[in-house]
Amino acid sequence: MVVGNGSENRALAESDVMEIIEKGTPSRLIDGKKVLVLTPDTTRTAPLPMMIRIINEVIGSRADQLDFMVALGTHKLLTEEEILGLYGINQTEREEVYKKSSFFNHCWDRADTFVRIGRIQAREIEAITGGLFNEGIDIEINRRIYDYDLIVVLGTVFPHEVAGFSGGYKYLFPGISGGDFLHFFHWLSAVQTCIKTIGKKDTPVRRVLNSAAGFVDVKCHCISMVVKSEKELAGLFVGTPEESWSSAADLSSCIHIVYKDRPYSLVLGKAPLMYDELWTAGKVMYKLERVVADGGTLIIFGKHIDTISHTWGRYIKKIGYHVRDYFLFQMERFKNIPKGVLAHSTHVKGLGTYENGNEVPRIDVILATSIPEDICRKINLGYMNPDEIDIDEYKNREDEGILFVDNAGEILYRLKGDTT
Repeated sequence: MVVGNGSENRALAESDVMEIIEKGTPSRLIDGKKVLVLTPDTTRTAPLPMMIRIINEVIGSRADQLDFMVALGTHKLLTEEEILGLYGINQTEREEVYKKSSFFNHCWDRADTFVRIGRIQAREIEAITGGLFNEGIDIEINRRIYDYDLIVVLGTVFPHEVAGFSGGYKYLFPGISGGDFLHFFHWLSAVQTCIKTIGKKDTPVRRVLNSAAGFVDVKCHCISMVVKSEKELAGLFVGTPEESWSSAADLSSCIHIVYKDRPYSLVLGKAPLMYDELWTAGKVMYKLERVVADGGTLIIFGKHIDTISHTWGRYIKKIGYHVRDYFLFQMERFKNIPKGVLAHSTHVKGLGTYENGNEVPRIDVILATSIPEDICRKINLGYMNPDEIDIDEYKNREDEGILFVDNAGEILYRLKGDTT
């Protein structure tokens, strides 16, 4: 049974948050137990300092051990100082309040991080994907979880390009997982297309994540946040990962999706500072693609972005950004490229066609970042000088077919009546 509360119209008070976590976390789960909390990294909006403090008070006071791990997926590794900053913990608190706790990255860059826990058979993959794929997939996860009695997923829930909505078991896969499975389900989402995935609860990727979670034999508890701002929650739901995530996704669908009456010929999305690479700033495209008119232009704006990807940049520079069918019709050519990279590429480029060697994207994607023009051209994206953009010129012009979106990347924009 899920315990929680949420509203489109008001933020939860800290006392509400405390009460929900206390009621939703039975003493039998935590008394005398070793507990590991999985959290977002710096690329997600969340009131983490408040949440970490309350979890320490509610769970840490009863557990034998309470540790924290940043579920990085394959994002940039953080120092302990950066983790403590993310959690709002100063050095005095680290030495006194959290002196018994340890703070970890998910070290995806080290092979000894992982342990194989199972395999999803080809027949199940075929059933889940409607015949698109017919291959067995090994499941790997961070072996550190087996040092604990309980995993607590502390995750945000937003519309998401890969899983439909983020949160829940996504904090295990890809949060603390690796191997072929990570790349498989990202490519699955790309083959399905972002347009047909984002903002939906029931997706093939969500089903394979649920299947993979069945191999994890450590008890999982989930605290799902529906974020109103970086300091406030619109909702909080506590229970099993399935139930907690489902309730949070329902609320997220009400407050994190904006509907527009018409498509726009020009959309400028300003990326927030938390996206410091195109790998994450691509979310600007994912969330706005639906409201760009056929033949229109989307500008990803952020002068602070000067890197394609801290992790995968060498691959992206090699293949560039292309529509899905560009890859599907040439898979042998790209067999040595991680499929998660192919997925990112086509998500950023968006819908389009590839016929007889001719690639035609549905829209034009332009970078107005600190990534140099020659690199933008090389990776098959457009370029604008960010210093020559006055965002005031893009504001309040929706009647002219121009849309400006500030802090783009988490709120999904859709057209009214869109049933895709």
